[in-house]
Amino acid sequence: MTSAPVTLPTIAFLGAGSMARAILAGLLAPGVSVEGGIRVTNRSAEKAGDFDDSDRVTAWATEIEPEANRLAVAGARIVVVAVKPAMVPALLTEIADALAPGTLVVSVAAGVTIATFEALLPESVSVIRSMPNTPAVVGKAVTGVSAGTRSTDTDLALAVELFETVGTVLVVPENKLDALSTISGSGPAYVFYLIEQFTRTAIDKGFTAAEAATLVEGTFLGASTLLEASDQGPAELRRQVTSPNGTTERAIEEFEKIDLKGIFDTATDAALARARELAAAG
Repeated sequence: MTSAPVTLPTIAFLGAGSMARAILAGLLAPGVSVEGGIRVTNRSAEKAGDFDDSDRVTAWATEIEPEANRLAVAGARIVVVAVKPAMVPALLTEIADALAPGTLVVSVAAGVTIATFEALLPESVSVIRSMPNTPAVVGKAVTGVSAGTRSTDTDLALAVELFETVGTVLVVPENKLDALSTISGSGPAYVFYLIEQFTRTAIDKGFTAAEAATLVEGTFLGASTLLEASDQGPAELRRQVTSPNGTTERAIEEFEKIDLKGIFDTATDAALARARELAAAG
């Protein structure tokens, strides 16, 4: 997450679900300014009302204002498409002729290809596809971004700057983006699942649920913080905890027996296959 002051041009968010709101939180943080302001659209008037107290956000509800999406994108330099994937084609058709030449359209719609966006938008509009993850909510996202065939280096830099407000950014070719989604996109769920199972083990060792949560969650958080602060990688940090012929070494041997790396290979391969199925269906 960037700590230097950031200035971005006018941004429109089409869709205000959890991921869009996480990115919005980054844009509304101290040190970030958006010249021309932030526009947001949502189907529900109730949810659009969540932004009534912000003088930096103008929100419209499509159930009240049918032209909301077109109003939002008019004159915006960056348009973030954050609706459900199935809704993307109709939305792009709706806004296509309202986009100013030179607009950068950024997709956070999982599985929808750049080719789909570019086919439905004018040639004067560029596209960047992105894959943020849920730690964006706390400014710790890892976001993959991929350039479209019409995007410039300036467009890519703008997208990177946008997502750096909520974490770190990795630029990859689009053919790696689905694989990236199985690592950083789904990764938080894997970590939470490991914490769940480790907590159950602690309970089986005789600790109360509260004690187990303190032990396990504190250990994961502490280890992650240590890794972030250290100039050493995870393998070396693990070795420092693993005394020869000690208890930790014995436990690691059990992980090796079940081929933990192979389990991760199989799991992420399954996720990648499903991502491709969803992309083909869309």
